[in-house]
Amino acid sequence: MTTTYAALLRGINVGGGRKVPMAELRTLMEGLGHDGVRTYLQSGQAVFASDHGDEESLADELGQAIEQHFGFPVDVIVRDHAYLRAVAEDCPFPAADLEARQLHVTYYSTPVDAERFAGIDQAAHLPEEFRLGDRALYLYAPDGLGRSKLAEQLSRPRVNKGLIATTRNWNTVLKLVELTAR
Repeated sequence: MTTTYAALLRGINVGGGRKVPMAELRTLMEGLGHDGVRTYLQSGQAVFASDHGDEESLADELGQAIEQHFGFPVDVIVRDHAYLRAVAEDCPFPAADLEARQLHVTYYSTPVDAERFAGIDQAAHLPEEFRLGDRALYLYAPDGLGRSKLAEQLSRPRVNKGLIATTRNWNTVLKLVELTAR
């Protein structure tokens, strides 16, 4: 059975030297046997269909292929349409009432629990807030991610130790749901 997935690549094409041209990424993924490969924006989203593997093995395969082809490691998370749709539907914040720049989702490679975030004083960061979901964290940052002090705390290595974590704004969250629905 063929499933449509989104691959979320962490930390590419955003400053620094880790450039992954989207046309090359599409060709690379097609060479791995994936169908209907499309990319979205330059910041590391690809949608593809596959009838082999699971999310973790597909992410590992793509990460290894990227490192071999481009010469540097890239963390990859792969999620299917049902998961992406559930993340959007389960948003604990009033997404329809917010600007897309105010709402973000951090996708994690594995489940996370509240204990991991116990050292973060949420009250000190109000009106910014975060809530946990299924392998995801929802962040409300009214002044945007770039000015968010809470986002800075959430991205610290001690909080994300042992995880792959990659964040997308709400527009991208919704677009990935749309693109994987096909």
